Amino acid sequence: MFWASHFLATLAVVLAWPAPIALSRAQWPSRSPFTAMILWQAIALAGGLSIIGAMLVWGLEPLGDNLLEALRGLWDVLVNNRPADTLGLMHVFALSAASLLTAHLVFTLLITYARITRQRRRHRNLLNLLSSPSHTNPSTVVIKHPTPVAYCLPGGARSVTVLSDGLMGLLSEDELQAVLVHERAHLSQRHHLLLWAFAAWRSALPWLPTSRLAQRAVNELIEMLADDEAVKQVDQETLVGAIAVVATGSHGPTIGGSKQTLPQGALEPDPEQDDEASLSTVHRLRRLLEPKRPLSPLQSFSALATSALLLMVPTVLLVAPGLFV
Repeated sequence: MFWASHFLATLAVVLAWPAPIALSRAQWPSRSPFTAMILWQAIALAGGLSIIGAMLVWGLEPLGDNLLEALRGLWDVLVNNRPADTLGLMHVFALSAASLLTAHLVFTLLITYARITRQRRRHRNLLNLLSSPSHTNPSTVVIKHPTPVAYCLPGGARSVTVLSDGLMGLLSEDELQAVLVHERAHLSQRHHLLLWAFAAWRSALPWLPTSRLAQRAVNELIEMLADDEAVKQVDQETLVGAIAVVATGSHGPTIGGSKQTLPQGALEPDPEQDDEASLSTVHRLRRLLEPKRPLSPLQSFSALATSALLLMVPTVLLVAPGLFV
């Protein structure tokens, strides 16, 4: 148990700093957004498990040789008044810290869910007042506004795609279809659940590099996943044009000899927009305009195997530390 706590602490440090930084700087995630998404989730889950597990195992170390035995010993101390002479001040502190951190993470997750649900309810009420159903596209509403707007509002069977009439006036029929397929992909693939989980993690641990980098990466990866789904139903040029129009609000002259009619500067971040959103759009456009070879089966398997290993190691160290040490 003693050495298991040190291994868990080391793994927690690695997953909190160098691992997310290295992954955020890697070029391969755009070649396989799904695989990268799995790896980010594994890093987040394994990191949280390692942080809590390191403190828990260290605090329980005097009470048993494995987690189950130690928990039974703790139960005897708390309920059956067993003497706790073996527990020192640092052990009690570690157990208290593990309990508080676990409660903090769960509480933040629930608070974030409640906040998002409340915001969506208010948003839906406003849409009921300010929008009208689309006559040609099911589960789609249109708001009267000149600014190009396209997004989805999750809500189970009540999920809708929201468009502005300003955007619809700029898009061709094919480009409009590309936008609708993209937004519906977010709904069908439940991307809002990922955004909820990573937003809660960042709120709970804003000082942790993993939480900030992971949320930014996940935001971009879900857009790429939706783009990949859209490309299955519309041609790539149409999707590129639609993304550019949504991002810039206009059609423009052809650039770089491309067939796509992209506004000048569409491949450069917009200083007047949110940096992360603007950079994400630029990355998406470049990914579509300059497609790279997908990961090989061996590379994908290696990344997925790494994800599985990241989840397995802290779990085994917690439950059966004797298998490793």
